[in-house]
Amino acid sequence: MEIGRGKNGRRAYALDEIGIVPSRRTRDPEEVSIAWQIDAYRFDLPVVVSPMDSVVSPATAIEVGRLGGLAVLDLEGLWTRYDDPASLLAEVAELEGEAATRRLQEIYNAPIREELIGRRIEEIRAAGVTTAVRLSPQRTVQYHKAVIDAGVDIFVIRGTTVSAEHVSGRAEPLNLKQFIYELDVPVIVGGCATYTAALHLMRTGAAGVLVGFGGGASHTTRTVLG
Repeated sequence: MEIGRGKNGRRAYALDEIGIVPSRRTRDPEEVSIAWQIDAYRFDLPVVVSPMDSVVSPATAIEVGRLGGLAVLDLEGLWTRYDDPASLLAEVAELEGEAATRRLQEIYNAPIREELIGRRIEEIRAAGVTTAVRLSPQRTVQYHKAVIDAGVDIFVIRGTTVSAEHVSGRAEPLNLKQFIYELDVPVIVGGCATYTAALHLMRTGAAGVLVGFGGGASHTTRTVLG
């Protein structure tokens, strides 16, 4: 359909608009595997937990790993800024509205400590589960060596929207194709929300591409793009 100024759109469907109807043949649930694999790592539970301080701590990552899933720890969150941020997270949880926002801004002003990056990764690895951590494209060049040296299993480069080459006037450009080629660990990149952007990220040699962008009720892909 034409939507104006020479632009065309096509009808898209949300999950709540689609009915799943059984076909002629059904399968015994006991014979169905929900396991999945990325690179050399196999998981029994088809869950990847988002790298957010509100849902993933080192303890959470370990427990999800033991259950068969994959939890990604955010290396730009409070767990790499404070020795033990549990009390700060509990404090923010008790606040409301603007007070919570102001307090979050204050506690996130603390600098990222490189020694804590290694400590968190080692903590998760010591539990014997697959270790996955996240950096944004802006900080990947700065901190990736600490991540690799600590022995991470899966490296996630995630931002609101990610392109194959991140350019900044304040920092060294990140060319994902070259960067991924030089690493010995599988890399997952994202998010993206267009066919072209997904292809560009696939061609970098990434082991996985995150489709979708944004977080929270006002920024989900479905709300933004339809």
